[in-house]
Amino acid sequence: MADKKKRTPPLVADRRYAGAKPARPQTAHAKPKPNVGPKPGTAKPAPRKKAAPRKARRSAGGGGIGGFFRAVWGFILRLVWRVTSRVALVVALLVGLAVFYVYAGLPEVTALLDGRARGSVTLLDHQGKVFAWRGDQFGGVVTAESVSPNLKNAIIATEDKRFYSHFGVSPRGIASAVRINLQAGRGPLSGNGGSTITQQTAKLLCLGVEYDPKQWKNETEYEADCRQGSLWRKGKEAIYALAMEAKYSKDEILTIYMNRAFLGAGARGFEAASQRYFGKSAANVSPAEAAMLAGLLKAPTRYAPTNDLELSQSRAATIVRLMEEQGYLTTAQAQDAQTNPAELSEAAEAKAGGYFADWVMSSGPEFFTRKTTEDVIIRTTLDRRLQTAAEDAMNFIFSEKVKEGSKAQAAIVVMSSDGAVRAMVGGRNTKVSGAFNRATQALRQTGSSFKPFVYATALEQGYSPLDTVLDEPFCMNVPGSGQWCPENYTHKHYGVVTLADALKRSLNVPAVKVSENVGRELVRVVAEQFGIKSDLAAGPSLALGASESTLIEMTGAYAGILNGGSSVQPYGLVELKLLGDEAPLMGAEGGIGERVIRTEAAQQLIWMMQKVIDEGTGTRAAIPGWEAAGKTGTTSSYRDAWFVGFTADYVAGVWMGYDDNTPLTGVTGSGLPAEIWHETMVRVHEGLTPRPLPSLPPQGAAQPRDPEVAARGDGQGVGGVIDSVLRDIFGGGQAGTAPVPQANR
Repeated sequence: MADKKKRTPPLVADRRYAGAKPARPQTAHAKPKPNVGPKPGTAKPAPRKKAAPRKARRSAGGGGIGGFFRAVWGFILRLVWRVTSRVALVVALLVGLAVFYVYAGLPEVTALLDGRARGSVTLLDHQGKVFAWRGDQFGGVVTAESVSPNLKNAIIATEDKRFYSHFGVSPRGIASAVRINLQAGRGPLSGNGGSTITQQTAKLLCLGVEYDPKQWKNETEYEADCRQGSLWRKGKEAIYALAMEAKYSKDEILTIYMNRAFLGAGARGFEAASQRYFGKSAANVSPAEAAMLAGLLKAPTRYAPTNDLELSQSRAATIVRLMEEQGYLTTAQAQDAQTNPAELSEAAEAKAGGYFADWVMSSGPEFFTRKTTEDVIIRTTLDRRLQTAAEDAMNFIFSEKVKEGSKAQAAIVVMSSDGAVRAMVGGRNTKVSGAFNRATQALRQTGSSFKPFVYATALEQGYSPLDTVLDEPFCMNVPGSGQWCPENYTHKHYGVVTLADALKRSLNVPAVKVSENVGRELVRVVAEQFGIKSDLAAGPSLALGASESTLIEMTGAYAGILNGGSSVQPYGLVELKLLGDEAPLMGAEGGIGERVIRTEAAQQLIWMMQKVIDEGTGTRAAIPGWEAAGKTGTTSSYRDAWFVGFTADYVAGVWMGYDDNTPLTGVTGSGLPAEIWHETMVRVHEGLTPRPLPSLPPQGAAQPRDPEVAARGDGQGVGGVIDSVLRDIFGGGQAGTAPVPQANR
């Protein structure tokens, strides 16, 4: 029975579906799984829910108005995404085409390093050292590898700290700039621009648009157009920057930037700026100097150290802090740079010879000076020690002896006897350029400083310094003007005086008498041949300096007296050549010219003029230990005051007056002008060995002639002859040129 039960076959369920695979029968070896129930103490698992039909799931929670709006919003989002993605794709394609177009037109790097439309002029003093610059200075090409690492780091720290990581445009920088501008109450594009160095370089290149004189009036207008900040312009700038990033390496872009940036005082590029401000190459600048140069990028004119050194140093201190924060400088290096800020070179600090440089530029050929397209080097006659002496003398007198607030002006010229100008001050403000130059441009009446040319004419005609003339009231009739009666400055008369005494005391009546006797026209010729080219007066007042002249003309004419009687053409240009050339294009145009009077006559005149300083109206000009000669000059109504004179080494002229011809108060040539001359020449001759003047005392100089004998005109003097001739000619009231009497020799 038991066996029968064991053999009972297993129950098999009926086949539910047709074609279903029958269940695999269990083999004898397979063990049936025991029916294991839940462990005691555990909950029975919840029965698994059946999945809802698809229709039910779709409608669950999605019906009604909320579902409708969600569906509409989803549609809008999908539509916006499709439109914007396609627009973005089109824009990207257009930008790509624009970048490729600009990329194809970009030249090689070397063609972009010097973009100046005009050249520069570098002026050297007589020792060959730079003292002034004009035009757009380009110091030569520098590269990101050749400049000092301090400079490279300062530029990046200041202008674009992510320069080496962005692709030409920095969205983060633009967003930051917009935020700063809005916080400051400006427009989003006003003020900070967020431009990368690449974008700034694109702007410096004017987006590839070259200067065309037909399109722009000048370079200033051209550059203003290049720097406009419209949204459209910003977009074009970004395109150009992207093309540059594709075409050039980062260092090449930085190289273009460093060579084209304007850095104040006419300096284009960091090499020119380094040379101009520090007198050294951009490869050798210190951290403090590099910070000052990088600081100029924000506002070149405002922060130029030649305009305001303290402001430039303050800006540099900010750059030093940025360099330290970004790890370019250690704390010790930053502290050293802050403690020892950059200083200007001697030439940049002094701006020596501003008036002189302007004069040289105006006297040279225009196509090599004012309008040069080349880089020109001009060697000049300037002596910077003498220039400083003249400037210091001017400042001393006006600070110590001129009333505060006075508008009076003065000018100084110092030159050698051959006409080489060594120093020039064209006004009280000695540290200027491009200003009105009273030494070369102001035509002023010369007063008694003209009298030496009257006596030079007489000496050339054979008169002696000891010949005499009668100083007494004198009148003459001048056609068209009536009677003219010259008076002495003191309103006194001194009777019979020698020519030497008449010059020493600056007497007017004797000067007119001598001029009329030797011939007024001859005096005019002598003065013109000595270099006074201005329109000389036609009447007898010529002898009293009624004509106008410039200070440089008068000083040059006195130089002709010192050199023995030969004319002089004042000059400042010694040699002009192009940068890099060995052979000069031109040499000096000036110097000693033709002889005007005999050497003997010139030396006798020097002896007479020496007495002016030793005993006469020019005693305030005396230089202790030195022989000096000169002449004072004061015009009618005290509108002009002069002192011009010389030693054996140098000639100097001083003029003083008001630009608007206001009369000077209590100033004559023997006063402040003589003192300025004295202060100048004392400084000029410092350290030099005194040399005697080339003077020639006349025979019998130790024993002046008997005035009574001279007055009789008996052959021992010309005084009587002069006066008798004048009485014969002008006694009837007719003025004219007197015949030249034969003087006793």
